[in-house]
Amino acid sequence: MNMRERILSKLQAAFDPVTLDVVDDSEAHRGHGGYREGGNTHFNVLIKADAFNGLSRVAQQRLINKELAQEFEDGLHALALVVQTTID
Repeated sequence: MNMRERILSKLQAAFDPVTLDVVDDSEAHRGHGGYREGGNTHFNVLIKADAFNGLSRVAQQRLINKELAQEFEDGLHALALVVQTTID
């Protein structure tokens, strides 16, 4: 399972999101610290879930980072997060 699939799987299981999109943006970071040939280091994540309702932006991001702790240990370098609640 590649890093994108791992991220999708973990976030789906943890948050049961209404919307989840994970894009490998590694190639745009070629030459930047943390980049590795073949990608799987930098990702853009859009997630919308009830689990984020009522939480601050920092708290939302901490939940996501906690779920992906192993991925960070295994070479994930950066996440660009767009986190949405399901309430307006």
